[in-house]
Amino acid sequence: MKILNTVAAMMVFVAGASNVSAQQSPAKCNIVFVGNSITYGANLKSREVECPPYQAVKLLQEKGYAIRYANCGHSGSTTVDFLPSAQKLFTKILQAADTLYDAKVGLIFSITLGTNDSAIEGPTGAPVSAEDYKKNLQIIIDSLHRKYPQSIFVLHRPIWYSPNTYNSSKYLAEGLNRLQTYTPALDGLVKAHPDYIFKGDRNAFAFFKKKPELYFTAEQGNAGIFFLHPNALGAAQLGRFWAENLQPVIQALYRNSPRIPPARRVY
Repeated sequence: MKILNTVAAMMVFVAGASNVSAQQSPAKCNIVFVGNSITYGANLKSREVECPPYQAVKLLQEKGYAIRYANCGHSGSTTVDFLPSAQKLFTKILQAADTLYDAKVGLIFSITLGTNDSAIEGPTGAPVSAEDYKKNLQIIIDSLHRKYPQSIFVLHRPIWYSPNTYNSSKYLAEGLNRLQTYTPALDGLVKAHPDYIFKGDRNAFAFFKKKPELYFTAEQGNAGIFFLHPNALGAAQLGRFWAENLQPVIQALYRNSPRIPPARRVY
């Protein structure tokens, strides 16, 4: 993945929703999206309004949730890049969270990492074993939870990419196989800390695998045309998957908020 400058464009804030009845107070919740170029919205023409975080928040707002958010997706990043000890991307999460943190309002960290960790070579620390992937996430989460004790974490499974993916970094079938070993690691973190770590999306992987030509940007690589980054349609679908998994978590935090069934998925 190409490294993109995310410093100026990292923070995107959205507030309010207009479709909440007078009898229902909207659930207030702020979300920090942590991820790589897929979260960032690489290759999208109108990234700010097409990236998955924007799409997810838009859907939640339409359901009556008052949300502000920050997109801390950074192209080419791994869990190693986000470690506090790396003194790189972790500080960007803190900057975003400090702006959004309010003891009276829920703070969710929506995390989708692993694509670059799974690479054979190229990204920082790659290849990252499932064991180290889990340890890295635990360190990141523990560090954030200590600073923001009322925060919670939603861990989404990284999505499928084609087994010939090979740009400036080398992924291929070996990387794709490694990527799939990360899901049990995510589930293990959820099981170990059910009070503040929640299971996020697990279905987008199979969804994107079925129709990559429709939902991905076709990119020319060292092993032919590959599929790694969702196009605008794919980003909207990914945002929908995230929203459908974030909603019940928000609902659990704000039990007096309107109970609205998950949106119907459009294929």
